[in-house]
Amino acid sequence: MPSALRQAVFFALLIALPIASYFFVFKPQNTQIEKARKEIEHKQAMLEKLQQATAQTQDLARQNQQISQAIESIEARLPDGKQLDEVLRQVSSLTSRAGLRVPAFKRSDKVLTAGTAMEQPLNIEIAGDFDGFYQFLLDLEQLPRITRIPDFSIVRSDKVDGEMITKLTLSIYYEGTDKDTK
Repeated sequence: MPSALRQAVFFALLIALPIASYFFVFKPQNTQIEKARKEIEHKQAMLEKLQQATAQTQDLARQNQQISQAIESIEARLPDGKQLDEVLRQVSSLTSRAGLRVPAFKRSDKVLTAGTAMEQPLNIEIAGDFDGFYQFLLDLEQLPRITRIPDFSIVRSDKVDGEMITKLTLSIYYEGTDKDTK
């Protein structure tokens, strides 16, 4: 074989070897590397979503705990049916401390349901000056029990100058059962 032909074959093999290596070794390797890279990116995205969900779960657990504490706090402010008389004594004490007279203090026979609690309306008539009544309302607001005043009227007394007569309905919330409404 002439040396020029031998050199041409050698040169052709020398060029063909890197080209064949590219198609048979490097290109399949690059394809596998690209697939692995995409799989890693996908798994990282899934991991980030999982971390976000885990963080939300922890936030939800913390919020549930806060809500439970708030519910317990509200329930602690609800007396049971046996303690309702104590709340009535406290309201009576507030009126006397404010220098008011209570000519009428009537417990309504109609007990209302208010969600899981019961509502006991009291019809109260209070006589006295405005400052005493205002002090009574401030003290009533500070009671640890949940109360509300759904009905309220004030009129000037015809008998005593500077005195007013207030008729109000004071609702006291307490823990009760369905038996209490019957």
